[in-house]
Amino acid sequence: MITSMANSKVKRLAALAQKAKARREEQCFVVEGIRMFREAPADWLREVYVSETFLHKYGREALGRVSFEILTDAVFQKASDTQTPQGILCVLSMPRYELAAHLAIQCTDTAKAPLYMLLEDLQDPGNVGTILRAGEGAGVDGVILTRQTADLFNPKVIRATMGSIYRVPFFVVDSLTDSIDLLREKGVAVYAAHLDDSVDYDVPDYTQPTAFLIGNEGNGLRRETAQRAAQYIKIPMAGQVESLNAAMASAVLMYEAARQRRKNEYTN
Repeated sequence: MITSMANSKVKRLAALAQKAKARREEQCFVVEGIRMFREAPADWLREVYVSETFLHKYGREALGRVSFEILTDAVFQKASDTQTPQGILCVLSMPRYELAAHLAIQCTDTAKAPLYMLLEDLQDPGNVGTILRAGEGAGVDGVILTRQTADLFNPKVIRATMGSIYRVPFFVVDSLTDSIDLLREKGVAVYAAHLDDSVDYDVPDYTQPTAFLIGNEGNGLRRETAQRAAQYIKIPMAGQVESLNAAMASAVLMYEAARQRRKNEYTN
């Protein structure tokens, strides 16, 4: 049992939760909570830590055959990133996805037209995590994001995904414009959420291979990025509201694509 807050493992766990640099160096990240533990892919799992209270409440049976270390409640609180921790914390390996290989598979699957989200420099961790969660619900095939977008492995992003981080492929790219060009080469139509010369979001046909471009919360899309879109689309606003936040706008677009595709299945 670890009883000291000065323990090197505790300091490391705190660093992994708080510092992107530490996560990058070790190529791992931290998740908390019983649900995140239970849903974690087995081949991602590196380490498991539990509090005394967790062990008393759930017993060793809740952990299956996984090896784990016990921390006193006070020490666990120190290692945790949450105000009221559930008492279980896992260190997971970062998965690796390759966009070109993923596209090669998705774009040759005639049973389903691929659907992607492209995020340019989003800064709010909650937005990024919610987009992954909504994306899983809407059936997206992947999320492509710039390196300047909020760190996917930030604990706030992880919590917002509610486990979708395990199931939605993601691709962190150096150049979003190059990724758009690659999508276009594969026959994927790219639509930019943009007010200039745009049509209402429910006008285009999203039953074909589709990708949606979402820009930075404050500045929107860069001009050179937006110019690569096949069409600009907008979500009409009533009252004095100018726009929705990035996560909500993304959800509207993804679910419109999902709606069109379900309707197309029923009519064919």
